[in-house]
Amino acid sequence: MPINGVKHWLWRAIDANGDVLDILIQPRRNAKAEKRFFAGLVAVYGKPRVVITDKLRSYTKPIQAIASGADHRAHKGLNNRIAGAHRPTRKREKIMGRFKSPRQAQRFLAAHDQISTIFRPRRYRVSALSYRHARADAFDLWDGYAAELSA
Repeated sequence: MPINGVKHWLWRAIDANGDVLDILIQPRRNAKAEKRFFAGLVAVYGKPRVVITDKLRSYTKPIQAIASGADHRAHKGLNNRIAGAHRPTRKREKIMGRFKSPRQAQRFLAAHDQISTIFRPRRYRVSALSYRHARADAFDLWDGYAAELSA
């Protein structure tokens, strides 16, 4: 993702349900960047059982060092869930007219992913009635947060 003409990498961690755990924007995509991102995830969520990545070789050593018991799977088709999780981000980025700085992108995306998890229940898993109830609950929750912040 280019920001002010400089290529930046969007690191995203999602769980088995497709919910975004963490997001990080960095100018590098190497073992040091992976270690920084992965160590923060392990500190918050604990050691994973399985780690799925793309085929970048620099992922191997940080994953072995931080979560030695994790099964590391690097295969072309396995990270489709992560690639799919980028779609709403890319759509929103285009609407905003691209990000102006890495800090602005980081702040926006951290909030955007958490909010979109609330407002976008997995449509294919629920009936239409359940979907409407989930959306209504999300808006009630949001109204409560907004009222709490304005008071």
